[in-house]
Amino acid sequence: MTDALTPETPDEDEQPIKQRKNGLYPGVSDELAENMKGGWADTELRDLEPIEQAPNAARRRAALSARFPGERLVIPAGNLKTRSNDTEYDFRASTEYVYLTGDQTDDSVLVLEPTKDGHEATVHRLPRSNRENGEFWLDGMGELWVGRRHSLDEAEALLGVPCKDVRELAEALKEATGPVRVVRGHDAGIETALTDKVTAERDEELRVYLSEARAVKDAFEIGELQKAVDSTVRGFEDVVKVLDKAEATSERYIEGTFFLRARVEGNDVGYGSICAAGPHATTLHWVRNNGAVRSGDLLLLDAGVETTTLYTADVTRTLPINGRYTDLQRKIYDAVYEAQEAGIAAVKPGAAYRDFHDAAQRVLTEKLVEWGLVEGPVERVLELGLQRRWTLHGTGHMLGLDVHDCAAARTEHYVNGTLEPGMVLTVEPGLYFQADDLTVPEEYRGIGVRIEDDIVVTDDGNRNLSAGLPRRSDEVEAWMAGLLGK
Repeated sequence: MTDALTPETPDEDEQPIKQRKNGLYPGVSDELAENMKGGWADTELRDLEPIEQAPNAARRRAALSARFPGERLVIPAGNLKTRSNDTEYDFRASTEYVYLTGDQTDDSVLVLEPTKDGHEATVHRLPRSNRENGEFWLDGMGELWVGRRHSLDEAEALLGVPCKDVRELAEALKEATGPVRVVRGHDAGIETALTDKVTAERDEELRVYLSEARAVKDAFEIGELQKAVDSTVRGFEDVVKVLDKAEATSERYIEGTFFLRARVEGNDVGYGSICAAGPHATTLHWVRNNGAVRSGDLLLLDAGVETTTLYTADVTRTLPINGRYTDLQRKIYDAVYEAQEAGIAAVKPGAAYRDFHDAAQRVLTEKLVEWGLVEGPVERVLELGLQRRWTLHGTGHMLGLDVHDCAAARTEHYVNGTLEPGMVLTVEPGLYFQADDLTVPEEYRGIGVRIEDDIVVTDDGNRNLSAGLPRRSDEVEAWMAGLLGK
């Protein structure tokens, strides 16, 4: 990674250029500065078409405007976050900003200014780097160093929203009058500018509204989720084909293999991939992925590709590393499959959100009682929640721009709500027998199984977006054998 140049101190009326201590060049000569100003081709992009989600974003802004009439609404994309010293994490724009604009640019802010007829929306973002003052080649975040960004005119054409220079926004917000709401937690500078104009309670109402608004997906969103799932299916196939290499190395080989698919076909993984082999499968969020991969053990792979529009899949399969389940592994796997079947069947419009969880938990509890691992009757176990020692988690969650989408929604609109067509959720029951659990027979210990699919509620029931991956134990074995040419 190269060092940005170190400029001389800028004039007082210029924006300060970020400098790196210990740069090899002590300054910039007048001749070089003058030379760098000119001789550049016109790269402005003209005749741009709006991005595909622009009309959807416009409808969402209109609904937001109707919900908060007469109030200024501020939705930041967020800023880069430092990973170490002067290197940053890859930027991921805030979900609220993406939902309302389709844009993913760091430091940008959507502002809805109240008017007599509703609101006027403006996206505030960084313009092209300044070539007159040397910003584009002297600043560490200048375009010569980090790549070209869209001009304000280009951004306006793509997003279908007027665009202004974001560097002027904070001062303007300080002078703003009237009621204001901001989505917190993404841009400290914007929040500071509004510190005496907003309240936590009112801002939370805005965040909750935007979370609940995402519960029912439109056709574009469902299409993007299907793309995410389809890429994820191919990523799972990639993993099966290299299990021998993972055995020779570690779970990291699985993680890296899936990540390659995510980066080639999408933006990234939607969350840290869980590549849990052997007893690691009993750790729900095992993302260290540094363990051994052994023939005869199970691999619990929980991973999802995030599309370039930031919609993510979330799929889990528990695979026999050598291609064949043992009798006990199959018994546990088939129990989880049966529970998932019951859960998926309960996903339909008008059903209570909790129905699919309750249906899956009942099946798992029946199995635990049948196996003699917990004393029945089943109703007693469910009432006391005793099955949770081995089922651990809820059976699913909303899915969309966030892997745990709509998380800020009110309880009565989420887990105590009712399913509607267009909602997308995961159904993911599991059984986990910890390696140190002395309440179960020794042969159970260290076995963890989860099966997870992404389900969209339809007018007459549901559709499994991830049906491209086999679920039944015999189908999983046949699928793996086909991929491995056995």
